[in-house]
Amino acid sequence: MTDRLAALLEHFSVSARVFQAGALCGITDLDGSGDAGQLHLLRRGPVEVRNGDGSAPLVVDAPSLLLYPQPMAHRFITDPLIGAEFTCASLRFSGGAGNPIASALPAFTCLPLSALHGSEALLGLLFEEAFQRHCGRQAVLDRLFEVVLIQVLRQLMEQGRAEVGMLAGLAHPRLRLALVAIHDAPAQDWTLDALAARAGMSRSAFARAFHDAVGATPGAYLQRWRLRLAQQAIGHGRPLKRVADEVGYGSEAALSRVFKAQTGLSPRQWRQAQRA
Repeated sequence: MTDRLAALLEHFSVSARVFQAGALCGITDLDGSGDAGQLHLLRRGPVEVRNGDGSAPLVVDAPSLLLYPQPMAHRFITDPLIGAEFTCASLRFSGGAGNPIASALPAFTCLPLSALHGSEALLGLLFEEAFQRHCGRQAVLDRLFEVVLIQVLRQLMEQGRAEVGMLAGLAHPRLRLALVAIHDAPAQDWTLDALAARAGMSRSAFARAFHDAVGATPGAYLQRWRLRLAQQAIGHGRPLKRVADEVGYGSEAALSRVFKAQTGLSPRQWRQAQRA
């Protein structure tokens, strides 16, 4: 079976850093400042969750996962004496807000831990590490949280919880084949006919289904994927000519034209802005 996440995770990694393991009592505010998202695992509750996006408060009374891929202020309200038992980590997606995984995820996701099928041993190990003081604890917890995030991506796709966007396309039994082809070989001269053939669909049916699921035309998605790869490579100081060849633009001039049209900046100006 095609690995839908391999190229994404290879090019756009995520790193976790655990900052809380224990009870949160009363009111806990997380201001959502900075550039990191957050992933909270509620081991024992209940807790009332209030998000800074103006959505209605949510009462969570079962062991659950609370995911904020992008910075968002949120508040946890728990019993002031008993509290609720949490393990929490900050999440940093390579490429920041332009990371395709972070931008494809909902702003807030709440999943019961029981919905992460096959993760019982993983979660058991994570909570054991969180509440013990073994050597290397921080490194182990950070890696385990990264695995939990991959499990969340799997569940969102398999349960069809991503309605529109890249994850919705990767959840589709046929469109995923075309998306993986784009991710694996961005420099290839992909035509609509070639991508439709990969998906085993007619040209018109593929174009319609792709737009409905992903929210963009195949051509626009291909260009966006190439641009994200180019931004990442340019940010790492790679020569522009080599980047242009690797992502399918053939020349520095062609890449520069697309880059400026999409970002408003030349590749050099964009790199300087990122460094600043």
